[in-house]
Amino acid sequence: MSSGLQAIIGLIIAVIVLIVLILKTKIHAFLALIIAAGIAGIIGGLSPDKVAGLISTGFGNTLASIGIVIGFGVMMGSILEDSGAAETMALTFLKLFGPGGEEWALAFTGYVVSIPIFCDSGFVILFPIAKALSKKTRKSIVSVGVALAAGLVATHHLVPPTPGPLGAAGIFNADIGQVIIWGLLMSIPIVIATTLYAKWLGKKIYQLPEGDNWIRPSSSEKTNTPETGKTKEVEEKTKSNLPSALSSFAPIVVPLILILLNTVLTAVKAKGVFVNYLLFFGSPVVAVGVGLIVAIYALMPHEPKSKVIETMEKGIKSAGIIILITGAGGALGYVLRQTGAGDYIAKGIAQSKIPAFLIPFLIATLVRLVQGSGTVAMITSASISAPILATLNINPVFATLAAASGAFIFSYFNDSYYWVVNRLMGITDVREQIRTWSVTTTIAWAVSFVILLVASFFIH
Repeated sequence: MSSGLQAIIGLIIAVIVLIVLILKTKIHAFLALIIAAGIAGIIGGLSPDKVAGLISTGFGNTLASIGIVIGFGVMMGSILEDSGAAETMALTFLKLFGPGGEEWALAFTGYVVSIPIFCDSGFVILFPIAKALSKKTRKSIVSVGVALAAGLVATHHLVPPTPGPLGAAGIFNADIGQVIIWGLLMSIPIVIATTLYAKWLGKKIYQLPEGDNWIRPSSSEKTNTPETGKTKEVEEKTKSNLPSALSSFAPIVVPLILILLNTVLTAVKAKGVFVNYLLFFGSPVVAVGVGLIVAIYALMPHEPKSKVIETMEKGIKSAGIIILITGAGGALGYVLRQTGAGDYIAKGIAQSKIPAFLIPFLIATLVRLVQGSGTVAMITSASISAPILATLNINPVFATLAAASGAFIFSYFNDSYYWVVNRLMGITDVREQIRTWSVTTTIAWAVSFVILLVASFFIH
């Protein structure tokens, strides 16, 4: 254990180097996190040979808990994409919300779809439905498109098995079942607030599809065109060759039910042989594996084995870097624990009036603004703040949601999703791009901050 001041110096230099490497060099975030872990350990007073071992241990310990879940989750996401299940979910919500409720339908489609699927992929998959609805109902593509994108980003940030919150939960050692429950609940007011903004914004930026191009009708054209929500044609056109709603939702719902059962049974301290089996199937690794099996046989029952394997391997390719970044974040956090930096900072915070949940929230906010990736922001925040919060007796579920929420802030040029959303909707003016997506994510950030602030009075 090094001295407190030395450990703090090591932490500060490591964070500065991490930000510079990610922002100003060609070095990948994975390597940057490993370098930062080494710097934090060596400057923090640990012997170099010990630091190397700590990095390996921290990396392995983190992935032991969530690496398999990330792999299963992205494989399931690929099947949902390729089978058309995502489109079925959209049509189901369109039917549920009825004529005139297209924004809400797409928002809650995104809310569900983005639990296992990356929001970028989900938006690309579902955008043709948003475009068709805009054309048929004469609602601005901005209105329906932003609602869809916001629904996707809400659960992408807050609900495992999406890699960001899952990685943060692993680093904080939080109960994944509880993170899912609270993440789902916390996402709802975020979806409502951003959808209301989307409906308002659609009136300010009134853009419609016309063939492969976009048009801006005049005020009179807009007024004379009733927005009656004629979704029937869209539904009929898109229904062909799509899986049923039951098959489409099952791969997501089944593991969620199993994990929630595990959480409830653990909380009430239930006993018995049958309970033990339920706890086994409700562990995140097994539950998501069950969901993957359901997806394979419910959504691709007649596809040849080679096609199914190819689909799942496509998902595995996208999982690789997320798994590496998550493991590297765990390595950094583990090294920081060993230097004692967390203990030293925690003592100062305990004597101050700063709410402890602000630490992961603000770190994630800063990292997101600097380098753009929400996933990297969450994992970096968890890595830095976990050693600090561990000595303050902060609920790890609350800490996970704080780190995930901070990463909502002001998506702009260095975020790939910013470009996906704006380019697909044909928004090219920078000021309109910022109003369309940067403001939307900042609303999500502000709403999540208020929720965390209120929750901090009840959750400890």
